[in-house]
Amino acid sequence: MAYQVQKTDAQWREELTPEEYAVLRKAGTERAFTGEYTDTETEGVYRCRACQAELFRSDTKFGSHCGWPSFYAPLAEDRVEYLEDVSLGMKRVEVRCATCGSHLGHVFDDGYGTPTGQRYCINSISMSLEPVSASAQQGAGESAPR
Repeated sequence: MAYQVQKTDAQWREELTPEEYAVLRKAGTERAFTGEYTDTETEGVYRCRACQAELFRSDTKFGSHCGWPSFYAPLAEDRVEYLEDVSLGMKRVEVRCATCGSHLGHVFDDGYGTPTGQRYCINSISMSLEPVSASAQQGAGESAPR
């Protein structure tokens, strides 16, 4: 697939840390319960760490206790792509950034009591969190005090 953001392997290696590169570009996985966003409850938008495309919103994040940040839906279906993953002797669905093709994690149809019945298990290192600004928290359409 042709991605909107395309870079050479050398460019990705230069821009990403070795740990980011291993997960984002080589489909690695960070160790369970070690990611910076596993238990984060900060409101905001989660972006692809490689290209900064908006992927998930904090209002779809939930505590699955699986060891990785979990979401029940992407920001929009066109923000991610799905690939069959038969590595490690099991059949899973890999989730990638639709803008740059970076590996994010996997999605599971295990119910989990979510509105969609899905659990997007996403590596923290694949994302960066943009917190909601104080002015945005005041509510849409409200003007800030002068």
